[in-house]
Amino acid sequence: MTFRKTSFMIAFALLAGSLVPGAQAKDDDGALPDDPGVNKQQQQQVQVASNAPLAPGSASAIPQPDTGKQTKRILYMVPNFRAVSSDEQLPPQSVKEKFKTATEDSFDYSSFIFVAGQAGVAQAGNSYPEFGQGAKGYGRYYWHTLADSINENTFVEFIVPAVMHQDTRYYTLGHGSLPKRMGYAFTRIFVTRNDDGHETFNYSEVVGAGMFAAVSNLYYPAQERTEVKSYQRWVTNIIIDGVVFSLKEVWPDINNATFHQAE
Repeated sequence: MTFRKTSFMIAFALLAGSLVPGAQAKDDDGALPDDPGVNKQQQQQVQVASNAPLAPGSASAIPQPDTGKQTKRILYMVPNFRAVSSDEQLPPQSVKEKFKTATEDSFDYSSFIFVAGQAGVAQAGNSYPEFGQGAKGYGRYYWHTLADSINENTFVEFIVPAVMHQDTRYYTLGHGSLPKRMGYAFTRIFVTRNDDGHETFNYSEVVGAGMFAAVSNLYYPAQERTEVKSYQRWVTNIIIDGVVFSLKEVWPDINNATFHQAE
């Protein structure tokens, strides 16, 4: 797994508490008030909520929060390039775009920072005793972790999607109950869109993560190349990606409620 994804898990746990019940406004199905004493602003609010036409000369609309609007980064730092805002329509993703997003996720400045952090945590926990300790050992942890990040992004976001003609972007649901949206996010592990816009099995994620786990055996010590170790790396990365999808799904709500990040 990469530290980028680990950080997403931590951010998800810390920031999910920012979701406040009732943060999304519900449509008001009630009729317009008959009381002539109600001021124009109140009437406009009711008219907008009920989809009734506004009175002549009144304001065209009252600003509403951007529901399901994604930003290119989460907390101004974490890459969020592949997230698509709720109900946004995009043209098919080209092979060039798939290569670009895989490259951006692999070599963004934040990736090197996260890899450095994860390498330090792994060394402190003596995850791979073969690497040793000290500066030399840390260097081994660092380049293995960086190789994992580039390796996985290349297979999951570029090679397999290009071959299978699948879209690597995350399409935000953005409406419905939180359990429904979390369920939707986790199903994106197994369900994605093809280049024609139809839902299909997510070979990019499942097969791509498996290919990453297999290729990683080329650069890990012999003791770490067992079938069990490869299976663990494969399943772990799939689960982490599900958590990442969940964070992407709720990020617009967290952003609107707390951070108000524009883009």
